[in-house]
Amino acid sequence: NPFAQDASMTTLVFGHKSPDTDSTGSAIVWSWFLSHHEPGAAEARVLGTPNTEALFVLNRWGFDVPPLLTEIAPGTPVVIVDTNNPAELPEGINKADIQGIIDHHKLVGGLETKGPIEITIRPVACTATLMYQLMGGHGGHAPEGIKGLMLSCILSDTLEFRSPTTTEVDRRIAQMLARELNVDIPSYAAEMFAAKSDVSAFSDAELLRMDSKEYNVDGVEMRVSVLETTSPGTVLARKASLMAAMDGVAKEDGADQVLLFVVDILKEEATLLVPNDLTRQIAEKSFGAKVSGDTVVLPGIMSRKKQIIPVLKVN
Repeated sequence: NPFAQDASMTTLVFGHKSPDTDSTGSAIVWSWFLSHHEPGAAEARVLGTPNTEALFVLNRWGFDVPPLLTEIAPGTPVVIVDTNNPAELPEGINKADIQGIIDHHKLVGGLETKGPIEITIRPVACTATLMYQLMGGHGGHAPEGIKGLMLSCILSDTLEFRSPTTTEVDRRIAQMLARELNVDIPSYAAEMFAAKSDVSAFSDAELLRMDSKEYNVDGVEMRVSVLETTSPGTVLARKASLMAAMDGVAKEDGADQVLLFVVDILKEEATLLVPNDLTRQIAEKSFGAKVSGDTVVLPGIMSRKKQIIPVLKVN
């Protein structure tokens, strides 16, 4: 097993900040797999409070939220999952002893390791899909809870196969896991998305940061936030206060602008909030949209990774 660790030190497994279902679930799945080979060798961590869908999923399959990781002592063995972007990882990540990276996002650069390591990045929709492949036969005899997490991660990241990032591999593994668990995918996914859509407890700033990633576009620092929901009206009813909170969030996070895309999972479209001229310009240049008010609907836009980030333009 290329990922076997020095048993004398606990390896910490974690994903990105603003943890979603895949980042939270995959950290638990991979720490189970490592510990399965090296007893006591690995533990999952989170870099923030998981979103409402991730919390629902953990509860459904009988897991506690992993402990919060705020800082890493130099030399700590770690495996990074569901990201390879230093901006989404703790300060001092390059002083840790990075043992492996398992991811399905584009290679960003900036991570540094102490020696040669295993890095696996594949163009699938979900880290858990990739982990199932890496486990070989071991995924098949994983406990029910671990299989449940993998299924949940895939349904979350593919939006129940609606997202354009979905591959046949994601679909096949999810359907196989669902059969083994005796789970009906449409009804379980609907429960997950209902949990994700319940954002009543969150402040505007928390909503803007909930599923958010940092990008530099044409020299402008963007915080690109996506809220995937089956109840877009609930979020859009708060659009005035959300737009009012954007400047403060941007300033605190060292960004020039927050972009908030409210993705309607069922209608398969996104609504972009347009608080100012810069955002209007970005919407028109990037998506060829005509913007007349403080929102613009973008039909078919579901995926930040595949449909938003690659086309973002300021000029």
